[in-house]
Amino acid sequence: MDIIIKYFSEFTDKQVQQFAALEALYKDWNSKINVISRKDIDSLYEKHVLHSLAIAAVIEFKAGTQIIDIGTGGGFPGIPLAIFFPEVEFHLVDSIAKKLKVVEGIAAGVGLTNVTTQHTRAEDIKNRKFDFVVSRAVAPIKDLWQWGKPLIKKGREQELPNGLICLKGGDLAKEISESRLRPRMVAIEEIFKEEYFKEKYLLHVSA
Repeated sequence: MDIIIKYFSEFTDKQVQQFAALEALYKDWNSKINVISRKDIDSLYEKHVLHSLAIAAVIEFKAGTQIIDIGTGGGFPGIPLAIFFPEVEFHLVDSIAKKLKVVEGIAAGVGLTNVTTQHTRAEDIKNRKFDFVVSRAVAPIKDLWQWGKPLIKKGREQELPNGLICLKGGDLAKEISESRLRPRMVAIEEIFKEEYFKEKYLLHVSA
């Protein structure tokens, strides 16, 4: 938890309590349904929560913004972002139902009212549009864009144009080249000065 406070200081008492509650909740749920590797659960705040909040360090979502988290897994980046932005709506989607059971349990456990879930594949969602698609290390950016683009409202109402924001790691040159996209790329180690974030990036593609 200290590592979150190291980089963000403008939290309400409620947000501090919500972030603090995540560790016990994730450990409890993870013992029943494994969504975080056992070696990573002890680094929950650095490797999962802070990593998710790299998005919050790059863009301040306005109240009422609608965001879909594709392939949310255990709720990343959606759950930390939903705590950070209580007036933003988050729709967390995964094709594996038991992972969403964990997400729903965590969201209820910390009292989040701005999170909805859906057991589906992103490409099967029809008749819904969002301001942003977010995702963390789910698939190549080419695939994320193919699934996400039809779900994004066109326009720009905040500091970044509506689009896809994804968190990825490693050498992305080949992946970006194959996608034929030109994402804006931010090195997360420039935001969070921790060893873990070397070679980890935030990518933004405008709709």
